[in-house]
Amino acid sequence: MPRAVRERQMMDAAVQTFGQRGYRAASMDEIAELAGVSKPLVYLYLHSKEDLFSACIRREAQALAEAVRAGVDPKLPPDGQLWSGLRAFFTHTAENPDGWAVLHRQARSHGEPFIGEVLGMRDEIVAFVTGLIGAAAREAHRDPALADRDVAGLAQALVGAAESLAGWANDTPGVSAKEAAATLMNFAWAGLENLMHARPWQPPVDDAP
Repeated sequence: MPRAVRERQMMDAAVQTFGQRGYRAASMDEIAELAGVSKPLVYLYLHSKEDLFSACIRREAQALAEAVRAGVDPKLPPDGQLWSGLRAFFTHTAENPDGWAVLHRQARSHGEPFIGEVLGMRDEIVAFVTGLIGAAAREAHRDPALADRDVAGLAQALVGAAESLAGWANDTPGVSAKEAAATLMNFAWAGLENLMHARPWQPPVDDAP
């Protein structure tokens, strides 16, 4: 069997084991058995348990970021782009629950270097969403100089909400990717649309800064 195929089998087994058992509880023996290989072969190909977990995080993070980018059709209007991106995000996390558990739960709960791998992926998605919302807002405002900083906070909030909602959807029987995406779209789009048309909500004038 080609090395790349064998390595992919071991990575698939590792993602499943880490996602379902957790990093601490997972053992290299379990991963080797699930992959149908010897434990020494796992160490030979993927080195230590820490190295293997880091490799799983990188692979799953790259796959998620690529799925979101591929899911957005730039020819659609702003709401269509956001909808297609959310559909892609929730479809990927629903179809890869073990990979999402590795990214959203396991990596974040075991400190460095694991959390750094996840934050790199998150920063990439936030930057992508910032650009998407910013381009739509600049077009709506007819202001090509509108800074990304003006929408960066919205992108952070949207990505954070999507992450939490994906965890809930995966843990709640019967919640489809389409339903999860529609839930977030209904929560977020009214505010985004108002902002894009220069109708932002403002705090009362007598509120302290």
